[in-house]
Amino acid sequence: MKKGSVELGVGIFVIIGLICVGYLTIQLGQMRLLGDEHYFLNARFLSVTGLKAGAQVEIAGVEVGQVDSISLDPKDNVAMVRLKIKKDIVLSDDVIASVKTSGLIGDRYIKLSPGGSDDILEPEDTITETESALDIEELISKYAFGEVDSPTALTK
Repeated sequence: MKKGSVELGVGIFVIIGLICVGYLTIQLGQMRLLGDEHYFLNARFLSVTGLKAGAQVEIAGVEVGQVDSISLDPKDNVAMVRLKIKKDIVLSDDVIASVKTSGLIGDRYIKLSPGGSDDILEPEDTITETESALDIEELISKYAFGEVDSPTALTK
């Protein structure tokens, strides 16, 4: 066998391997090359403790999107969460976004509770009704240091 044909065979093998790795990267990363099947909404929270970019967004336990980014609004000192929602999900302007924990010590996610309004949120609109994350450490420290009188006062 000639040296040139061996090098050609190895080159073709490497190119096929790179194409396969690229294909798997796109498929496993759920990337879209042409067009995006999502739109973006914003939500303002007083606290998003433990929430991270990439966290799930759910309605009735079904994933409908993910958290795209989290930033601080310097004007109002509130957390601005950018949500990436699937295009086929239609949300009314009275939807409620809550930061929840999956399980006792699980990851944080956003739960959307649909409203009954006829007005629909457009891409880049802001969800106005939000519920911040419950900070367990803060509640335990209040109870431990006597700032609350009974366990039922923790929820107030």
